[in-house]
Amino acid sequence: MSNLEADIVVIAAGASGLAAAIAAAEGGAKVISLEKGSTTGGAGNMGMGPLGVESRLQNEKGIAITRDEAFQIFMDYTHWRVDARLVRAYIDKSATTIDWLEKMGVEFIDAKAYFPGGQLTWHLVKPTTGKPGPMASGTMMKIMTDRAKELGVKILLQNPAQKILKQGGRITGVQGEDRSGNPVQANAKAVIIATGGFGDNPEMIKKYTGYEWGKDLFSFRIPGLAGDGIKMAWEVSAAPTDMNMELIYMMPGEFDPALGETFRQPHLLVNLLGERFMNEGIMPNTTFTGNAIARQKDKTAFLIFDENIKNHMETVGYDEKSVVFPFTKVENLDALIKDAFDKGYKDVFVTDTLDELSTKTGINADNLKKTVEEYNGFCEKGFDPVFNKKQELLRPIKTPKFYAAKFFPSAYGSLGGIKINHKTEVLDKNWKVIPGLYAAGTDACTIYGDSYVFVLPGNTMGFALNTGRIAGENAAAYIKTIG
Repeated sequence: MSNLEADIVVIAAGASGLAAAIAAAEGGAKVISLEKGSTTGGAGNMGMGPLGVESRLQNEKGIAITRDEAFQIFMDYTHWRVDARLVRAYIDKSATTIDWLEKMGVEFIDAKAYFPGGQLTWHLVKPTTGKPGPMASGTMMKIMTDRAKELGVKILLQNPAQKILKQGGRITGVQGEDRSGNPVQANAKAVIIATGGFGDNPEMIKKYTGYEWGKDLFSFRIPGLAGDGIKMAWEVSAAPTDMNMELIYMMPGEFDPALGETFRQPHLLVNLLGERFMNEGIMPNTTFTGNAIARQKDKTAFLIFDENIKNHMETVGYDEKSVVFPFTKVENLDALIKDAFDKGYKDVFVTDTLDELSTKTGINADNLKKTVEEYNGFCEKGFDPVFNKKQELLRPIKTPKFYAAKFFPSAYGSLGGIKINHKTEVLDKNWKVIPGLYAAGTDACTIYGDSYVFVLPGNTMGFALNTGRIAGENAAAYIKTIG
């Protein structure tokens, strides 16, 4: 067995792990990072940017939200069913973390909201291409990796951690294996778990959240996020937490982003019973929509529009514009649908009649016709007495062809597993600190209650970066107290 020596071992080198390693090294610690993947960044490579409150960028743009206001919004949203000290510590640190990243060379283009009515807290990373969008944060992960190496952090890729070592009540290191499969032991005075949750583990998803991946959940699966750190923490007496999914909604499978945005517009949304179940105007809030769909029969919904609405989206444009995919209209929907059909995509439907649509989708035919008739009446009157949908979004479903797409709950990943305090120290089942053990990011993210706090966008990446920093700083301070 190879033996390595460090002050602190960080398990994984994603957003929280890199932040922890850098912060610990800046605190004077000798750090080893064990990453089972072949690259650094993990899920941090997939996003667009973190939350920040009272940052330099916000101040320059006159964005007035304060840390106190953000904290109040957060706690009201979660009904105080979360750790308020941890929420406060995270929000209060967020602006300095944006500054910290900028000093490394990370550039932020803007501070945005995810949807109308949300707060301008989402700090969009400027990627090497210069244009923000999905995976822009990969540029930030590269800069953080370079900074960690500059500070002397030893990043061992394809070196999975397998067991946390504990002796006399204290953490003493990590066992794992190298890229050749040979055993490795990294001795240390503290360990930081930052393994990104269990979003790539269907068995854990089903056991701990109740969803069956591929049947009633089509969430993002980042390879390697299998719950390793959570299980290792439990093995050394860490207390478990509630575990759930960071719920949104999605058409399953792969398709052109323009096709996806077309079918995410706020038209008629029904369940398998043929009934409306929400105000379609809130569809840009993907968390609320995911919640609503998850309550329906078979956790299934269908977005429906007709030929007139299709023509409107091709000429006038979309009602809702996405920050992620900033299309303003669909250029040629027929071509997009034909391409999807040619590739075997089965969750978009085009029919000449509502009866045919019911047959193809499984929607109750009688109820669908009643719902469409009722909905068209609302459109004629310009008022929705059931869900109070805005008048400008009320467009009747009358003119063939009829178009539909099938939706299920989705998720960015998992949430929770390891109980921590506001210092990111891991707690046992008696709420006592396990000396030398820390956890950051998704493995310990229990601050949302039952729904992702999308009103303050950038939260999950922000939580990962900030709790990583907190863990690294506190672990570096801890090892100095034990000699």
